[in-house]
Amino acid sequence: MQLDEAKEKFIQAWGALGSNWGINRTMAQVHALLLISPESLSADEIMEALNISRGNANMNLRALIDWGLVNKEHKAGERKEYFYAEKDIWQVAKQVIMERRKRELKPVLKVLKDVKKVETDEQDPHARAFVESVENLEKIVSQADKLLELFIQTDQNWLLNAILKLANTSKK
Repeated sequence: MQLDEAKEKFIQAWGALGSNWGINRTMAQVHALLLISPESLSADEIMEALNISRGNANMNLRALIDWGLVNKEHKAGERKEYFYAEKDIWQVAKQVIMERRKRELKPVLKVLKDVKKVETDEQDPHARAFVESVENLEKIVSQADKLLELFIQTDQNWLLNAILKLANTSKK
């Protein structure tokens, strides 16, 4: 496989993976291109490499900046903006988790806390079922949130060592 073919295959695969992260395919492809580029790229270079429109490139670059996955820079003597991605995949994973927590878990937790305050007749089986379901859901979402917070704060080596220890103890 030639380098250009391998890059294209990686960009396509990262695009598909990005869909699972909650970002659109083109946004993930722009991220992949910047991830494997040794230098920052202009919007024009991104448009040409991915065969996308200026509007599509700009919209996805802004979204990637909002996600904290891409930064922009200005080069001396240039009017264009250039964009680069964090190359440390551990940091990328942590950033994606932080954004997903902020965009998905935190709003759900807020809604669950709000609806848990509902005034109910404790004799009403529908009300009891509602409150019980909300409390159970809040517990699991809170636990997931705490686990993700731990992951974000964890050093990569510590986490890998902990996983290896777990794997070794499960074999015994």
